[in-house]
Amino acid sequence: MRGRLLFLSLVLALFALFNVQAFAQIGLVVQLPPTANAANALKLASDLNGAVIDVIPEFNQFLLSVPVVPRSSDNALNNVRWVEPLEAITLPPAPRFGYLSLPQGTASDWYKYQPAFAHIHLAGALTHSTGLGVVVADFNSRVDPLHPAFSGYVTVYDSISGVNPHHGVTAQNDSSASYLDDSSASYLDASSASYLNDSSASYLDDSSASYLDGGKPAYAHGMLVAGIIHAIAPNAPIWSFTVFDDNGSSNTWEIAKWARWAVNHGAQVLNMSFGTPDKSAMLQSAVDWALQHGVTVAVSAGNSNTSAGTQNPAAFAGVLTTAATDNNDVKASFSNFGQAVRLAAPGVSIISTVPGGYGICNGTSCAAPITAGAAALVKGLTQTEVDSRILAGAINIDAKNPLHVGQLGDGLIDLLNAVQPK
Repeated sequence: MRGRLLFLSLVLALFALFNVQAFAQIGLVVQLPPTANAANALKLASDLNGAVIDVIPEFNQFLLSVPVVPRSSDNALNNVRWVEPLEAITLPPAPRFGYLSLPQGTASDWYKYQPAFAHIHLAGALTHSTGLGVVVADFNSRVDPLHPAFSGYVTVYDSISGVNPHHGVTAQNDSSASYLDDSSASYLDASSASYLNDSSASYLDDSSASYLDGGKPAYAHGMLVAGIIHAIAPNAPIWSFTVFDDNGSSNTWEIAKWARWAVNHGAQVLNMSFGTPDKSAMLQSAVDWALQHGVTVAVSAGNSNTSAGTQNPAAFAGVLTTAATDNNDVKASFSNFGQAVRLAAPGVSIISTVPGGYGICNGTSCAAPITAGAAALVKGLTQTEVDSRILAGAINIDAKNPLHVGQLGDGLIDLLNAVQPK
């Protein structure tokens, strides 16, 4: 009997210790003032019947697990600078992508010669700079660093494998329109096959392209983006942060935390091929931190054929929000536009890397990494007026876009113009 009572007492004690964590289900992001410390965060969590589950100590930002989102009038928040629910960023189901079959012995970087890159004068730009030593950080789904095209230039920081990307708490709007900007990694259709034949018939056998459905919404997204960055700036190290799982699930805390880490450890360019309609102080603070430290931030404009100002981080001040154009310099049918757009880049039928080979990418997710690569090229030459050089070198394409005059930023990116001596 005594043994049973002792056991029951132990169970009750453990329950008392862990009941907060067991019933706390909502993620809450909190910014405390500089004078606060971990003890203040623990007290706040206790006052809200929650727990601290992650922290960025140098910025006094804390992720709490709480049973309900507190009201702004809650006395527990009196010494808090700002607070917001953990916001989810998710990817809707994407169509399958096509594998391109190549003759044996084809050079692993063959795709850098594609027409879209020739159109923005990549070859000429590479005679001036290759982005040597300029670190580009991308926040995406998983990447295979051993893909032969990467030549050892990709380092993966995986924050997803083996852990719940939401830290075991519920993120707000988990099934909302927030999304990792879908590259629409499409299958090789007739029009794409014609395009590829025109550009690379000598080494691309598009008629024998094989297909693979990755089975997961975010499958290949990170690979496509990393491959584009590497093609544009082949000697720039790429830090690929796996912040989206294969289902395309992430949140503002995870992305912002690793963005700050990247800046603090030497990244000079950030690429963000994702978007959410929700405002996020957490994401905004991380982007602002990067900009304050001279880091160029390339962002996809979004694929909803609407104003880029409705999506974050595309709407953030100071970032290089990039729209997508087709092979005729016309805004891609899916691309967002508007005053938030700073420039445009090719984003239709872009060949890039995918798991196990090469595929085709359509989307502003494919345009933004061109801008990120351009920033690496310029930073390989100078650290001053980087964004200005890229924007000043862009080619005005308003005449080809009469329905979007003044809504595609300074125009189509021109890599050679950006790096040529002024």
